[in-house]
Amino acid sequence: PEHPYTKRLLGSEPRGRANPLQGSPETVLEGRNIRVTYTLRRGGAFRGTYHDLQAVDGLSLDLKRGETLGLVGESGSGKTTFGQALLRLNKLTAGQVTFLGERIETHDRAQMKPLRARMQVVFQDPFASLNPRMSVRQTIEEGLTVNNIGKSGADRVERVRQALRDSGMPDTILSRFPHEFSGGQRQRLAIARAIALEPEFILLDEPTSALDLSVQAQIIDLLRQLQRDKGLSYLFISHDLKVVRALCHRVIVMQNGQIVEQGPVADVLENPATDYTKRLVRAAFNIAT
Repeated sequence: PEHPYTKRLLGSEPRGRANPLQGSPETVLEGRNIRVTYTLRRGGAFRGTYHDLQAVDGLSLDLKRGETLGLVGESGSGKTTFGQALLRLNKLTAGQVTFLGERIETHDRAQMKPLRARMQVVFQDPFASLNPRMSVRQTIEEGLTVNNIGKSGADRVERVRQALRDSGMPDTILSRFPHEFSGGQRQRLAIARAIALEPEFILLDEPTSALDLSVQAQIIDLLRQLQRDKGLSYLFISHDLKVVRALCHRVIVMQNGQIVEQGPVADVLENPATDYTKRLVRAAFNIAT
């Protein structure tokens, strides 16, 4: 290719590997035998029948401080449902969830509120997850206000500015709105909103899949840098195994609500044990059969 942009795109495949873990880090999040069941209705209004769909079928995981654990699988595999259940954003049918040593699977809304700042989410589509009517300052400051973080209004504004700087955005954009930014910049704003609350754990739900390759690589670098600086733990949901290889320490492969394979990311991607994982790897890395 001759055009500089084309060269940059071709050179933007996710590179690097996860930050090395230091020592024997504590467990931040633990799930045991998690089940999420939906009751679905079939048939007409008067003769319909009901059946249960096992979206998440007795799954377990643990996540260490400073670690990135990947959840991968095809659409409909249950990975997002599983991730959201661990944060109590979906209702669990059964199972145990422990966050920072505290059992939370039966917590009500009031009991979860003081924990919400410590567990954050960054979604796939930053434009959909940012309120178009709220300025950058309002977007990031809202969580600080709701969670009573900051000694004063001035302190909260400084926290907003610091979160922007940490996310690679200028701290002079407080009065601007989401539509004024590119997709990659909006995702940086979503990340700034999350880290402003100083969380210990972030659920990253396909955070790079809507971005160009060159921007995707920049966001991956940012996430690794934030993890190094702040000791963050990530649960990274994705269908892109190239990104998983660049960011994750371990990976769980899901199919139809079940775990079919798991282990260190290099082991799973370089020596997949199941036909399903082999198929995902071949598709991701363009390996001929």
